[in-house]
Amino acid sequence: MAASVSILIVDDEESVRDSLYNWFIDEGYRVESAENAKKALDILESKDFDIILVDIKMPGMDGLELHRRIKSSNKDTIVIIMTAFASVTTAVQALKDGAYDYITKPFDPDDLSHLVRNAVRQIILKTENEVLRNKVISLENIEDLIGKSNAMMRVLKEVERVAQSNSPVIITGESGTGKELIARAIHSNSPRKFFPLVSVHCGALSESLLESELFGHEKGAFTGAMYTRKGRFEMADGGTIFLDEIATISAKMQVELLRILETKTFIRVGGNKEITSDFRIICATNRDLKKMVEDGTFREDLFYRLNVVNIKVPPLRDRTEDIPLLVDYFIKKYCTSMSRDMISIDPAAMKRITEYGFPGNVRELENMIERAIVIGNGKEIRLKDLPFEKDTINSSIESLQDLEKKHVRQILEKYNWNISRSAKALKVDRVTLYNKIKKYGLKPSTN
Repeated sequence: MAASVSILIVDDEESVRDSLYNWFIDEGYRVESAENAKKALDILESKDFDIILVDIKMPGMDGLELHRRIKSSNKDTIVIIMTAFASVTTAVQALKDGAYDYITKPFDPDDLSHLVRNAVRQIILKTENEVLRNKVISLENIEDLIGKSNAMMRVLKEVERVAQSNSPVIITGESGTGKELIARAIHSNSPRKFFPLVSVHCGALSESLLESELFGHEKGAFTGAMYTRKGRFEMADGGTIFLDEIATISAKMQVELLRILETKTFIRVGGNKEITSDFRIICATNRDLKKMVEDGTFREDLFYRLNVVNIKVPPLRDRTEDIPLLVDYFIKKYCTSMSRDMISIDPAAMKRITEYGFPGNVRELENMIERAIVIGNGKEIRLKDLPFEKDTINSSIESLQDLEKKHVRQILEKYNWNISRSAKALKVDRVTLYNKIKKYGLKPSTN
């Protein structure tokens, strides 16, 4: 739910705005801020927000008056009052005017986060009747799940079957087949769909970083831990956690993961308080976990704890009838994102694509179409726009790397090098984005 909930922070103290902005961005909310009531009203003229955090004491129009104006234009907006000047009169007046609740400064971010989570639950309750009337949602409406082949239909039926349960799921398949999309489809069709789907790329993190990422850490737990940070399991409370490349985690992390699956409790790094989280776990891997168990590199008890349901995503070469549908989808996707007129694909180019084995699966096909649109200048994709005519496979790989570098730079510049927003736009986590920046030696422009 967090990704669909918008928050506006109104406070004249820059430090408060920045800390709250970063806190709620890390939790997955869409966040904006304003330094006074006038700026907030200007923003509200063009945008609606689900939750607005308003400071009472501000220069010019105070928070109570701002709250009245907000409620006069949108009575459903949830307003939480923040004040360092708490009094019964202030609190009662704010609540009388329809405020959801109030919190006093200095406040613990965890307390405010809990208050916001309760507000989110209220939003859910308001829409519950409509949700119940539309309980069965068609899988055809899930973005990016494209296919009509028998192999893909079997996967979609399996998704529909397991979505309503809370059982752990392991999604297997080659790299680039769309395992994360299947995880999102399961979550989107489950009773947990109004709570977060939290993704973690296990293979991109060292053991110590993964531990902090999953369980969170307390301030001062290690060098550089300047503030308390929630872990991914805590963020996934009520929702789903997706662990990609589960086969890469260390033996120590396997023990820790087994414990949290059994108890649904954990302790932040450097802490001593036991935290409970209600989550569903979905994992993905392109490796044979059963063979890893036989080899002694993956715990047998963890394997059976995770492998309650196994969904195998077919490689693209086993669903070639889906390729024209995917090509059409990617052409529309990238022509739209690049603000270009829609183009078609030459029959000879389509024939060559359908005959190709695609070792990189759907991901390779998507990169191929994006590249063809970037380098092509006609009204259709032609055979010469595809990498098949290059002298070697390596030259094609290099051009795709150049394309990725260019695309990552464009997104970073679009969002003024805001890592959280850029990572969200690229649909990767921040660690992956940092690795891409380091790999390509990207730096902000000095102009």
